[in-house]
Amino acid sequence: MAKPLMAKATAVWLVDNTTISFKQIADFVGMHELEVQGIADGDVAAGVKGFDPIANNQLTQDEIDAAQDNPLYKLKLKFNPAASGEEKRRGPRYTPLSKRQDRPNSILWLVKFHPELSDGQIAKLVGTTKPTIQSIRERTHWNISNMQPIDPVALGLCKQSELDTAVQKAAAKKAAEGGVMSDDERRKLVSTEQSLEMDAAPKIPTAIEGLETFSLSDEPSEEKDDEPIIDADSFFNLPKGGADDEDEDDLRP
Repeated sequence: MAKPLMAKATAVWLVDNTTISFKQIADFVGMHELEVQGIADGDVAAGVKGFDPIANNQLTQDEIDAAQDNPLYKLKLKFNPAASGEEKRRGPRYTPLSKRQDRPNSILWLVKFHPELSDGQIAKLVGTTKPTIQSIRERTHWNISNMQPIDPVALGLCKQSELDTAVQKAAAKKAAEGGVMSDDERRKLVSTEQSLEMDAAPKIPTAIEGLETFSLSDEPSEEKDDEPIIDADSFFNLPKGGADDEDEDDLRP
């Protein structure tokens, strides 16, 4: 769906000049409902001048009236050739307030398990700033002792396809630089789809490690045939005139 020109300024104008709900404005301009509410509270887009969508041929007064009368009505943008391509998201990703506290944990996960990702890639994935990423890399973040690495996909901060795309780009860049990668690095640079298609490598149970060459066959082992066979009785034959005889002589009067 095409978005209006100067979406944030258009949202400012709609908040100031209409009674349309935040949800309707957010759907029309392609923003989050909380961002529109932040505009109304003065926390977002402070100092941004409103952009009249009627005067700029993006909306009609009939559309605004219909939206004000019906909270479920969706505003329809008038066709404007100049607005083509404006639907592409720009700037950092918006993170809902309920998930912002988990964002450092997801950054720690990415830094730990995908160190090949650049700060710019991590910033786009979870919607953060480079200084925050750098502080977590260097473990100088104020809350680093209480942080736990959590997958950003599990937190809903990004999609698995977006993470796989970033990992593949990092792998291509690493290969272009010609750097030597370890086995662990190669596994980290493989996307989820590729790793699921791989055959599982056979592993030897730890209980029988070191017994790979053990055999139960009847083949005789190579032994030296020249060694003499020792009779067990020979160990109990003591020489005559030993220590026991000397002790008996000492006891005689």
